[in-house]
Amino acid sequence: MLSLAHGSAAETDRSRAAVESACHRDGFVVRSVNEHVSGSTTSRLSVYLRCLDALAEAGVHTVSSRALAERLHLNAALIRKDLAWFGEFGVRGVGYFVGDLRRNLRRILGLDLGLKLVILGAGNLGCALADYPGFRQGGFDIVAMFDVAPEKVGRLVKGGLLVRHVRELAEVVREARVDIAVVAVPAAAAQEVVRAAVEAGICAVLNFAPGTVRVPDGVALRQVDLGMALETLSFTLAQAARVAGQSD
Repeated sequence: MLSLAHGSAAETDRSRAAVESACHRDGFVVRSVNEHVSGSTTSRLSVYLRCLDALAEAGVHTVSSRALAERLHLNAALIRKDLAWFGEFGVRGVGYFVGDLRRNLRRILGLDLGLKLVILGAGNLGCALADYPGFRQGGFDIVAMFDVAPEKVGRLVKGGLLVRHVRELAEVVREARVDIAVVAVPAAAAQEVVRAAVEAGICAVLNFAPGTVRVPDGVALRQVDLGMALETLSFTLAQAARVAGQSD
């Protein structure tokens, strides 16, 4: 059966199972394992990690939940609740040790696994993603890039990747044991490209193509629609303008 992937219950179960595995591997116990960890909670873990990275770079060794909350404009109780899903990290009277919490969050998020990804689409967006340092800094290894256009196949992109023909995808996925496909193709080609990635054995897809694509059960999908994000901002500005006009 095909499913539209926008944080489905099945995907939440997979995320929770991965978290349990990571946490038990590190010797601490996940709490409430029979309950679902929400997608919003896991998203905030990434926000916490980025804040901790900045604190570590600044030479800060300990931080309280209140200090984290002030930096992130969140509620301290929410931060404590999010972290409590995964274990006891704080020390009363001290707070959190920045280095320890960073390491634990990286393990919880699976960033210590050295996941490998491929980029499908060597257009402007695909090339920009290939050159984005955040992937490698986050522990993701970009192993290959693919396209079908003759003028793109065989050339090196700015990030140093050789653009390969998509017919080589299955071989690369098998040999390099690729985990994630990043899709950056036109909307009309997105579903076919995602299908090819799944058939090659990839079990997680990050799709930048506009519109909605479908994946089989057991395949994780995240959609990043830049146009939709801009439309949301446009709506917010339009609403503010209407309110301002009514008050004049």
